[in-house]
Amino acid sequence: MEHIISVTLENKAGSLSRVAGLFSGRGFNIESLSVAPTLDPTVSMMTIVTSGDERIIEQILKQLNKIIDVIKVVDLNETDSVTRETALIKVHTRAEDRAEALRIADIFRANVIDSSPTSYTIEITGDVPKVQAIIQLLQPLGIKEIVRTGRIAIARESLRALVSQPRPLAKAN
Repeated sequence: MEHIISVTLENKAGSLSRVAGLFSGRGFNIESLSVAPTLDPTVSMMTIVTSGDERIIEQILKQLNKIIDVIKVVDLNETDSVTRETALIKVHTRAEDRAEALRIADIFRANVIDSSPTSYTIEITGDVPKVQAIIQLLQPLGIKEIVRTGRIAIARESLRALVSQPRPLAKAN
């Protein structure tokens, strides 16, 4: 089963390498990996998509927690979360196909971010089924190239937690 794992880690040389090394050293596959600094430039957030049964995922989570640079590990399959992926799709656009490519992009709320006489580069952001769907519709036009970010994910806030938090008092002037 596919799992999305969020890893908060120190943003320093070798941290990413140690996490990736854990996967390769134990024969686990990383299906996608995204990492970038957080609001605190000394901390990065990593989103890893991997597959395995419960025993394998448990092993991955335990091993990740042992890495010295790792601050926090969360299996986002255990909580409600939001996931997104971005893709850049370069499509052949013969004169007779240009309007169709624009129509498909519009339907998916995608943006044409580059244009030439023979191609459009379309940017799409959404969940994986949305990205897959636009790719399938654009394939008959002729896809030249695709670049995908891999998934990023974040846990949703609990509605219960939001409702129970007191609202800040307005300051009197």
